Amino acid sequence: MTRLYLIRHGKPAAVWGEADDDPGLDAAGVAQAQAARDYLMGLPPDLRPSRVVSSPLRRCRETAAPTAQALGVEIEIDPGVGEIPTPKGLSAAERPGWLREVFQGRWKDVRGDLDYDLWRREAVEALVPRAGAAVFSHYVAINAVMSHLAGDERVLVYRPDHASISVLETDGRRLTLVARGPEASTQVL
Repeated sequence: MTRLYLIRHGKPAAVWGEADDDPGLDAAGVAQAQAARDYLMGLPPDLRPSRVVSSPLRRCRETAAPTAQALGVEIEIDPGVGEIPTPKGLSAAERPGWLREVFQGRWKDVRGDLDYDLWRREAVEALVPRAGAAVFSHYVAINAVMSHLAGDERVLVYRPDHASISVLETDGRRLTLVARGPEASTQVL
C-alpha cells in the first residue's frame, strides 16, 4: 500500500452565497497552505508526496500551489475530487440551506438532480489511483470519502479543519484510512 494525503483547502476569502462564486484564499488560508506544504515537505522522503492533485476550484488550487512548487511538479486538476454539485435549480443564495439539509441526512437521501450516493462512490474512486499524491479537496468531498471508509451512510461524519491533512493508503484497488486530520472547532454553516 502507498500513502496519499487528503487535504481540505485553506480558509477562503468568501463563503457560499457571497459575491465570488470561486473565491481564492484569504491571508489565513495562504498561511494554512504554506503550513500544509511545510508539513508534507517535512515528512521522510519515502512518505513525502511526489504528485499534487487539486479540485478545479480556486481555493483548492491556491492551497495546492505551495506544495506543487516545493516538489517542482505541476498541479493535476481532477473534477473527481471537486465540490459537491449543487442541484441545477438552486441559486447560490439557496445553496447554504440545501447543504444544511444535506448534512442532516444520509447520502442516498440527498435531494437533487443526480445520484449523490453515486457521486460519493466516484469521489472515492478518484482517489484510488492517486498513490503518492497530495490531494486538495473540499469539506463535503472529504466527508464522502470518510463516510465510505467508515461504512457510515451519513453525509457528515467528520469536520475537517481548513488545510487539515488526512492520511490514507491505496493499493490501486481500495483505500484505507491511516489517520484523520484535525477537526474544525466551529461549524461550517
